[in-house]
Amino acid sequence: MTAPTIPRILLTGFEPFDRDPINPSWEVARALDGEIIAQARVCAVQLPCVFGDAMRALDEALAEHQPVLVISLGLAGGRPEITPERVAINIDDARIPDNAGRQPVDAAVVEHAPAAYFSTLPIKAMVRNLREQGIPAAVSNTAGTFVCNHLFYALMHRLARRAAPGVRGGFIHVPALPEQAARHPGMPSMALETQVRALREAIRTAMTVHEDLRENAGQLH
Repeated sequence: MTAPTIPRILLTGFEPFDRDPINPSWEVARALDGEIIAQARVCAVQLPCVFGDAMRALDEALAEHQPVLVISLGLAGGRPEITPERVAINIDDARIPDNAGRQPVDAAVVEHAPAAYFSTLPIKAMVRNLREQGIPAAVSNTAGTFVCNHLFYALMHRLARRAAPGVRGGFIHVPALPEQAARHPGMPSMALETQVRALREAIRTAMTVHEDLRENAGQLH
């Protein structure tokens, strides 16, 4: 008899982009690769920071790992906090070229698909638990219009259409690392060790909290 396999958590991070030698989203993901959290194994996968290619690499990772939970990470260089994203929108509008030189303007991520998808992660519970551990965190209401939002939308579109009920997914932005901020005066940062601890707790929360908190996390702007 074949032994049952442990459930898998797919954790993705991006390759470096915009001439930066590191990307904290991948550094965090690979630091957690292989860990057992809430009785499931973390499987880290690096994705290209390229429109279209990121989506195809995500499809390959979903097919290979058949995860019960998917969390994608990306860098938000101007943010001082861990920010779980609330919503992905169906638009690519790139301020800078991606790593393949692609710079779409006002293009749909997926043609003839819904305008937006909400995260299915317990984002408010994540933020509360991180803050209780002294880690700066906040719900974000925009994932931008670059490759992060592109991937977030693609992920939620796929989960909404897969015959895999109960698989949750979403996107979390992480701050720059101190070594990145040192090259950009005024840029906020967070140590890698803190970011890894934050994502470990975020994953645990996503695996154990099945109904999110109903408390205010809105913003005026």
